[in-house]
Amino acid sequence: MNTLPPALDPKSCHSRQEAVRGLLQEQQLDAALFLNRNYVHALTAYWHEQSLTPVALIVPLNGKTILVAPGENLDVPAADEHLSYHPQERCTLVENIPARLSAAISQTLAPFKRIGTTGGVPTALVELHEWIDIATEYQNLRRCKYPDEVEVLRYAIQATEVAYAEARNILTPGLSELSLYTSMQSAAINAVGEPLSAWGNDFRSGEPGGFPRQRPAAAGEIAVLDIGVGVRGYRSDLCRSFSVDRKPTDVQLKAHARVFEALDHAEKNIKPATSCKKLFEDIHTQLDGWNGYSFYHHLGHAIGLDAHETPRLNPYWDDTFQAGDVVAVEPGLYGEDLRAGLRLEQNFLVTETGVERLSNFPLEL
Repeated sequence: MNTLPPALDPKSCHSRQEAVRGLLQEQQLDAALFLNRNYVHALTAYWHEQSLTPVALIVPLNGKTILVAPGENLDVPAADEHLSYHPQERCTLVENIPARLSAAISQTLAPFKRIGTTGGVPTALVELHEWIDIATEYQNLRRCKYPDEVEVLRYAIQATEVAYAEARNILTPGLSELSLYTSMQSAAINAVGEPLSAWGNDFRSGEPGGFPRQRPAAAGEIAVLDIGVGVRGYRSDLCRSFSVDRKPTDVQLKAHARVFEALDHAEKNIKPATSCKKLFEDIHTQLDGWNGYSFYHHLGHAIGLDAHETPRLNPYWDDTFQAGDVVAVEPGLYGEDLRAGLRLEQNFLVTETGVERLSNFPLEL
């Protein structure tokens, strides 16, 4: 892997800003205020490393894009202006940092009446404007990834696979879930070349998922490892299931083969205009109840700046695939004698004719 993540293309950032302006015009809004550092990065190519201090981006319908972040002389490739604020005094953080941020942007926001937001408006600003929730619309707007975003997601996926290589190397009966977690995290950080912007999700043995415990892995169990590596706000989502003692039972191998077939079916059938709900139903029919096992969760979702994005491979939504979607597909089977189940997940870029698989780590138990 490279020593640092690939940089976003400023031209693509400006294109994404223009898409936001199109949404503002459609919704009859004067401006949008983004307070999520992941979104700010996608729109400006500026990554704010310090999670303790918030940042903001003001995108007006007409006018200059303004980044609001502490510091001076920041490298901001795709914002027209930078407005600084002071979240600390002599290196001590103040007790109400959002108030400092609000004071810094209140004058800039003063001309705007209707402002779109994806959530978390500072209290000091709530009554000064009419706030319109555009979280759903903004996620739909950015669902089809630009090439520069795909490259960052590739990088995050590659770091995830480095973490899986570490897990495959050290997993053995007696190893605690927490020790596995920390070793995988260390491997991912070293692969990315900087602190991760996100890390999770499932690190348990003998259970379908959950946060790590001090509990040691036991022979005969399957470790279901479902990992999201965050790289400057962009996040992978990849699952592998490993036999703890590398001696999977016949029932585990048969269930694994069944899940593998379901994943292969998905890879061969995803293409633009295909119904995500229909694909879920097809695979749910293949898996749920097979040999008495269950498949109780969604089939997957898109990935990007949020853990779960549009489209959703879930019967509660009726989405369809589009070219440019980057999706995680994760069929599974669960049952007591599987100790306690397994899940396999791949990440795909939807193309005009099908998919390009972005993940390559082996699927074997």
